[in-house]
Amino acid sequence: MTDQTPRQSQSQNPRRPLSGSSRAAAPRARDAVPLAPDASIDVTLVLRRRAPLPAEVVNTPRVLSRDELRAGFGADPADVATVRSVVEDAGLRVDAVDEAGRRVSVSGPVTAVTALFDVDLHEVVSQNLAGEDVRHRQREGSVSLPEGLDGIVTAVLGLDDRPQARAQFRVARAEAVTSSFTPLRLAEVYEFPTDSDGSGTEVAILELGGGFRPEDLDTYFRGLGLATPAIRAIGVDGGSNSPGAADGADGEVTLDIEVVGAMAPGAGLAVYFAPNTDRGFLDALSTAVHADPTPAAVSISWGGSEDSWTEQARAAFDDVLADAAALGVTVTAAAGDNGSGDGVDDGAPHADFPASSPHALACGGTSLRVGADGAVEREVVWNGRGATGGGVSAAFGLPDWQRDAGVLDRVGGGAGRGVPDVAAVADPETGYEVLVAGRRQVIGGTSAVAPLWAALVARIVQARGSGLGLLQPLVYAGARAGNSPEGFRDITVGDNGDYSAGPGWDACTGLGVPVGTTLARRLTSA
Repeated sequence: MTDQTPRQSQSQNPRRPLSGSSRAAAPRARDAVPLAPDASIDVTLVLRRRAPLPAEVVNTPRVLSRDELRAGFGADPADVATVRSVVEDAGLRVDAVDEAGRRVSVSGPVTAVTALFDVDLHEVVSQNLAGEDVRHRQREGSVSLPEGLDGIVTAVLGLDDRPQARAQFRVARAEAVTSSFTPLRLAEVYEFPTDSDGSGTEVAILELGGGFRPEDLDTYFRGLGLATPAIRAIGVDGGSNSPGAADGADGEVTLDIEVVGAMAPGAGLAVYFAPNTDRGFLDALSTAVHADPTPAAVSISWGGSEDSWTEQARAAFDDVLADAAALGVTVTAAAGDNGSGDGVDDGAPHADFPASSPHALACGGTSLRVGADGAVEREVVWNGRGATGGGVSAAFGLPDWQRDAGVLDRVGGGAGRGVPDVAAVADPETGYEVLVAGRRQVIGGTSAVAPLWAALVARIVQARGSGLGLLQPLVYAGARAGNSPEGFRDITVGDNGDYSAGPGWDACTGLGVPVGTTLARRLTSA
């Protein structure tokens, strides 16, 4: 790309701060250095919908086609034309337009990008959500929009490329494992329907790092007596299948694939790799949701405290999750592995996003004991080396479908979306047997629960013959305070810190763990 000089000084145009774009410095940021003026930056602009997406479309199993969603609720072509004109006049290039996903990808030199959005960018070193030092771009304060973009652009992502999420998995210490399960065994424990295997469906898996080795997967599935599933690795924003260390993000990637591939062996798998940034995360989700073929489910095992997201990024991500529901796609998301505090060190409870979105099926975790006869001896809230996330969202209000479920008020008062919705085993000491980088390991975390539920959804979608979309209005039907509906085994013992389990919905394991055949019967006839 050839650098261009902006045709008009942006300071001469009226500007307005972009609502929700304010961002604080990264935790313990240091060693700030200026960026090279001619360095290129890639940015995603999220545009407003041409019309609001009706609640009845999102909250029912009705399915829109991709063309219907684009034409009715995507970006207005006139808005796209305006954005193109403004950014090109400012010396940036439009690289891609996605009207259905309401995204415009632009790029340009630092000088043009910072002038257009009125931001200062520096390169710093800070700690990611796992406590590791990383070098990244940083901005502080709000993004400002020139008059031509005000009201059209709802989010500007990618200026600050700090890590946005962490993988919600835990590798068990060998000496601490008390029991472990193959995914096939867990399909039996949770009574997955045996008359479907996910054939004819596709499950999308989002990854923000790491990769998989085909030879590992061949060995693993051969050991289970299964064929290796058909897997497509898809790069987004420069991401790629990049396997590295066995104890890094590869553990997450391989866990996700092996759980879905074993529990829905007939399903195809599309694994999306993107950078661990707000831009990368959103672009990966939107690419997966709007893909052809439309997936039955999207599994997300990455997340971070609601507080770690800007309001604009959180709202844009939630909007894509609403698109998923309208298209009949069910998105499952890990509720977190750091208890009710979600890894924030202020002593207060925090919910994990994207699990806290009302448009994602939030997946909490248990600790499981099964007897020699195969029957469940004990299943309680996971709280040991790590603990299931769960609580009440500070960002999203109480959805209608949770109003009768007995969701607690937020700390300090006020109703909010309760997390999680559902659960399954997540304790690494009673975890999942996987093969990563040639090593057999036992891995847990709520990151295993999201693909487990995605696999169950794929089986039910096969039997139903159409997508389920947002599951919650269906599965919460009949839920009352102190009572879980049909299709769930209630978990009533344990806590995750600030919240305790009890009869019915709770902020540790939601409605409970699946009784798959019963739940499938309910959802197939819904």
